[in-house]
Amino acid sequence: MSGYGILVTGAAGYIGSVLCRQLLDRGYQVRGLDSLLFGGESLVEIISHERFEFIPGDVRNERLVAKALQGMFAVVHLAAIVGEKACKLYSEEATEVMDDASKSLFQAATSAKIQHFIFASTCSNYGIMEGAKDPLLSENSSLHPQSHYARLKVSFEEYLLVQRATPCTILRFATAYGLSPRVRFDLSVNHFARDLTLGRPLFIFGSDTWRPYCHVDDLAQSVVRVLEAGPVSMNRKVYNVGDSKENYTKRSLVEKIIRLVPNSEVTFKTSLGNDLRNYRIDFSRIREELDYRIGKRVPVGIAEIHKLVQSSILTDPDDLKYINA
Repeated sequence: MSGYGILVTGAAGYIGSVLCRQLLDRGYQVRGLDSLLFGGESLVEIISHERFEFIPGDVRNERLVAKALQGMFAVVHLAAIVGEKACKLYSEEATEVMDDASKSLFQAATSAKIQHFIFASTCSNYGIMEGAKDPLLSENSSLHPQSHYARLKVSFEEYLLVQRATPCTILRFATAYGLSPRVRFDLSVNHFARDLTLGRPLFIFGSDTWRPYCHVDDLAQSVVRVLEAGPVSMNRKVYNVGDSKENYTKRSLVEKIIRLVPNSEVTFKTSLGNDLRNYRIDFSRIREELDYRIGKRVPVGIAEIHKLVQSSILTDPDDLKYINA
């Protein structure tokens, strides 16, 4: 399938900037669309690539979207107001982008005869396990979204699954971490590793709650695997993306960082605070059906962030450009 044109919305983002590079490495023509809300530095390295084209603009601009779709084989829809905090701060904009504009994008993709529509969703959709001894949650488990962000993701999933015109695939990403051309420190692993590396005390609420984690490189790689499996076999498929062995409590996550940064000051709180999420995920479907394997595990991402912060390459790791809010 190399040589096919792929439109990536949210191309300058944390996952999008990694995905664009992976697609280029596989020989695809890549067109990126991004509003550049957090800048475009993540794309500087590839802007002159002969198979990369960038269109600055908002996914809510229907005329621009129609232009961006021209000549493309597939769409990877990553554009979103990402995360609970950002969606709470910009709730109206989040709804416009993740609901109204996403539906318009799919309809425009159908009109443009796009062959495959891939939607980046989230494991946050599961929200809360129904019991402490629940088995790992699968794609067939009930969804209990706990935030505006997750509810919007669930809503668009439901919309896609009743469409028939254009083949679509839904990828529920585990919590991302690790280095990307667009650095982020508002993600648990990256945030905890940054603060402990800088010698700051950490207060961890909901320390015994569970989440699945997946390196940003591996999340992007799942999109490539789905693209290369083809639209027919992937039509209306839903996949959790990650590895079943990469479910961690916040406590166990921080303990791994402490091995690298001993003598850290950490206070664990079992009270949940404002975040009620607690879920462990089964990733066997994508492993069995697509032979998907992750390449990096949490300790690798911790080491990446530790080395980055320790190097002082970033003059101000607290700069707001490194968070999505």
